[in-house]
Amino acid sequence: MELVLQREYNRFNPFEGCLMKTINHYIWLPAALIAFMLASTGALAIGGNYSSDVDLEPVLAMIEVEDYEAAINELHDMLDGDPDNSDVMTMLGFSYRKSGNFEDALTFYQWALRSEPKHIGANEYLGELYLQTNQFEKAVQQLEILDGICRSGCKEYTKLKQAIDSYEAATASNS
Repeated sequence: MELVLQREYNRFNPFEGCLMKTINHYIWLPAALIAFMLASTGALAIGGNYSSDVDLEPVLAMIEVEDYEAAINELHDMLDGDPDNSDVMTMLGFSYRKSGNFEDALTFYQWALRSEPKHIGANEYLGELYLQTNQFEKAVQQLEILDGICRSGCKEYTKLKQAIDSYEAATASNS
C-alpha cells in the first residue's frame, strides 16, 4: 500500500517524493514499535503463546465446538509434517485431556515441554491436567514454573491460579 501511495503522490509532486520519504519515516517507526510491543506481550498469538508457523486456526475452531476427535486427527497430520512442533503437541495434549484421555494428554504435554520448556500453554494445561487427576502438588509446581516464565504475569498464570484456588475450595468444603 505504501508503494501505491508513494506512486500516486509522486505523480503530483515536483520534488519526487521528498516529503513522502519523511512521512514514511514517521509512519514506519511507530508501526514497528507497536508491532514489537504486541509480539513481545503475546497479543499477536492465537489463544496462547503459539509461535509456530503452523496454522492452528482450523484446529482451534474444531476445539471450540468440542470436536476433539477431528482436532486430534488434524493435529496428528500436522505433527507428521513437523514432529518437533511444541504448539501442535500442546494442542494434542489439550484435545486428549478434554476428551478424557489423560494418559495421552500427559504424554503430549511432556513432549511439548521437552521441546520447549518455557511453553506457557503447555505448562498451564499440564497444571490443569494435574488438578483433574488429583495431583495438587504437581499443579502448584506448574504454577511456580509459570510464575518464573511470566514475570510480569500472564493470563495462563491467572487461569491456573484460579483453577488451583477453586480446587482448594472444593476439597476444603468436601472435608
